[in-house]
Order: sequence, then structure tokens, then C-alpha cells
Amino acid sequence: MARVKGAMMTRKRRKKIIKMAKGYWGNKKNHFKVANEQVMKSLKYAYVSRRLKKRDFRKLWITRISAACKQNDINYSRFINGLKKADIQLNRKMLSEIAIADPAAFTTLVEKAKAAL
Repeated sequence: MARVKGAMMTRKRRKKIIKMAKGYWGNKKNHFKVANEQVMKSLKYAYVSRRLKKRDFRKLWITRISAACKQNDINYSRFINGLKKADIQLNRKMLSEIAIADPAAFTTLVEKAKAAL
């Protein structure tokens, strides 16, 4: 049986990594060994950041809701507690959007939350 050499697959694998490293600075874009290290690190950062993004957005929504609550003379925790007692089930993303887009509707929600407390 003939001996099989791996040149084609090796070249394919290396071209894939070099393509992923496009735009990197210095040797990181065209030297396979350096590019491979940087691509692995970049993929790890991307994986972690996809999880951190969820945390960051929730923090942003809570900050926006808290600012809108302060304008209506209630703090964030009492507002959320009041909504739960009033059986109003809105997630923080929607509450944030309401606080920005329609302050009058948000004021109505605050009044209902205060009444439930």
C-alpha cells in the first residue's frame, strides 16, 4: 500500500488559521505558529465575552430602571418588590425600554408597585 503524506491537510489547516488571523498586527497575521497562538487566545476571549455580554446588559438595564425609579421617588429594590407583589411580570429589558421610551407608562408602573407595597 502506498504511503500517504499529510501535506494537503496540513496546508488546509494552516490556511484556515492564517485566514482567521487576518487583520492581526505584526507576525501574528502571517506566521503560522504565532498566528495559531493568537487565534486560540482570541477564540477563548470570544467564548468568555459571549457570557459576559449577558451580565453587562443586565447591569445596564438595572442602572436605567434605577435612574427612572429615582425620578419617581422610589428605589430599585422596592420597585421590583412592588411589581412582584402586584403580579406584574415584566423582565428588566422591557422595563428599561419602557423607562426610556415611555416615561408616563413607567410612572404608572411605579404607582402600581407603590400601591402593592
